[in-house]
Amino acid sequence: MKVKILSHTPEPEKVISMAAKLCYSSVGVDEIEENLTEESIDKFLNMLINIGHESPLEHVSFTFAVEGISRACSHQIVRHRIASYSQQSQRYVKLEQFEYIIPQEINEIEEAKELFIASMKKDQEVYDKLVDILFEKHYNNLIKIGKNEKEAKRQAEKKAIEDARYVFPNACETKMVFTMNTRSLYNFLNHRCCERAQWEIRELAIEMLRQLKQAAPILFKSIGPKCVKGPCPEGNMACGDIVEVRNKFKNL
Repeated sequence: MKVKILSHTPEPEKVISMAAKLCYSSVGVDEIEENLTEESIDKFLNMLINIGHESPLEHVSFTFAVEGISRACSHQIVRHRIASYSQQSQRYVKLEQFEYIIPQEINEIEEAKELFIASMKKDQEVYDKLVDILFEKHYNNLIKIGKNEKEAKRQAEKKAIEDARYVFPNACETKMVFTMNTRSLYNFLNHRCCERAQWEIRELAIEMLRQLKQAAPILFKSIGPKCVKGPCPEGNMACGDIVEVRNKFKNL
């Protein structure tokens, strides 16, 4: 898995401080900015986050590039609707040899790993055969209606891989770029850093948080699963390791 912050709103903590202070101030942004110091930003943002005034957080966004995740993981990511997503297309990109993610639990058992890899190889073989069969059909039809050879090949391949991709599994590797504002990131991290989150998206969320703490330490210093700042909301389904979880995110 590769996770990288591509860009973010410049001076994120300053921007949020100015936006929030404007709500309570009789003066304009120029005067607000003149009076801001690193110490005052730190103090104000801590107060803002503690009282739960989160709408100013929406003025700051972070854009991530993510590679080496499964389609199973990406399907979970896009359930977070207040965000913008771009994902590698299986409709336009022919996968000559698709990469895949092997869950650790499967990887640790040799028999299970062999079965899994054999299934991935079979999926590739079927995909390749389907592409060939569908390509021939579409190519012949396009030639019949007067397309030149070059254009017929281009359109035929696109049509072929569009349908052949249906055999690819959830394990198929994908790449994404997505942008979330800070408020949406709080929600994402609250849910996906939790021990009850699926392992792959939890690994992604923790790495995102690690990088966010470097980019905007005040905004993200106390963020993590909900149990970091209060009681676990999972009830009878709690992981039971609240002390260990809190220590992990305190030292992240």
